Amino acid sequence: MRRALFIPPFGELADPRLLAGLGARAERAGWDGLFVWDHVQYRSPADVVLDPWVAMAAIGAATERIRLGAMVTPLARRRPWIVARQLAALDLLTGGRMVLGVGLGLDDSGHELSTFGEELDAGVRAEMLDESLEIVHGLLSGEAVHHRGRHFVVDGATFRPTPVQSPVPTWVGARWPNRAPLRRAARFQGVFAINVATPAEAEQLVNEVGRMRPGGGPFDVVLAPEPGLPGREWADAGVTWLLTPFSQFGAGADEVGRVADAGPGAA
Repeated sequence: MRRALFIPPFGELADPRLLAGLGARAERAGWDGLFVWDHVQYRSPADVVLDPWVAMAAIGAATERIRLGAMVTPLARRRPWIVARQLAALDLLTGGRMVLGVGLGLDDSGHELSTFGEELDAGVRAEMLDESLEIVHGLLSGEAVHHRGRHFVVDGATFRPTPVQSPVPTWVGARWPNRAPLRRAARFQGVFAINVATPAEAEQLVNEVGRMRPGGGPFDVVLAPEPGLPGREWADAGVTWLLTPFSQFGAGADEVGRVADAGPGAA
């Protein structure tokens, strides 16, 4: 099982140079990844917010080994062709270390959908997510993409350069025990599971996804649980990535730095 830091780029941490330095420290201490939240705004007092894609570029330039990604990007509020361009550039910058984390997003953490007139209906956002994933992966392939859906149109676009990875691993956010996002995740390379409280629930989720993937193959199960249980129990349940989270309200450079320097064995 691999270990990563999971950082909200808010407040004091809303500084790309600071995050780049923390990423380099985490890499030296043996962490396997660093992932950031993806929000355009958040509720007070976390009202200083950094763009996660700029943050990932800074961290990627300061590191050589660790995996990077945003957990998770609500694709319904992004243009999928812009995401494809940014993701390809980041994968090239990092030498093939990016993960694409995607999900529906919510409006209750800072009204970041309603404030900007974004789609509020979860069913419609799910449709937009599925279309966006088709477009993003199509464009990342370097082949011509022809898409005419309910929400997006791509009329024969071909994107170059392509990323180092083919495909770029995609982890789909899923709130346990909802099955629809699990079925979506089963089509890709991993699930970022939310609201999984115990290793027993994690094992149940792993078994559910296994039934949805009759062909098998590598698949990541990613959790960011509350601290308390040792990593071995999560690994025994089938979790492949365990993320160490920090509070969105008040986590600062000193706290993250201490955890990063201590290494994954101490978390």
